[in-house]
Amino acid sequence: MVGLKGYDKFYPKELSGGMKQRVAIARTLAYDPAVLLMDEPFGALDAHTRTRLQNDLLDIWDTQRKTVLFVTHSVEEAVYLSDKVIVMSRSPGSIKEIVDIDLPRPRKRADLLLDARFQKYIVDIEKMIDDGQDAH
Repeated sequence: MVGLKGYDKFYPKELSGGMKQRVAIARTLAYDPAVLLMDEPFGALDAHTRTRLQNDLLDIWDTQRKTVLFVTHSVEEAVYLSDKVIVMSRSPGSIKEIVDIDLPRPRKRADLLLDARFQKYIVDIEKMIDDGQDAH
């Protein structure tokens, strides 16, 4: 499910960062949780690996239909992966806005990059973040 067939005999030090993230996802899925809690899981990865893992996560979601709570500082990542984006205020964190993302599934990055709705969600959320109304 996480694309690591053939790597079962490898030691952790022999795996790439992306492979280690896949192991972490597989380890979590083995417990069959109702909710996946993911706190910046792809933040330390290169752009190509990050995109591949985002697509893998979308595929897992499509087959498993788990609720995923995904924390990210990347607005594009949030819009690409989500059905709902919760914009938080600065410290102390509180919910500033909840944005329903109405984009078709299955999602293909190349198609969405050309979709005006995708771009508008990103711009609108960026404006919410940068509007300067957070006093802290």
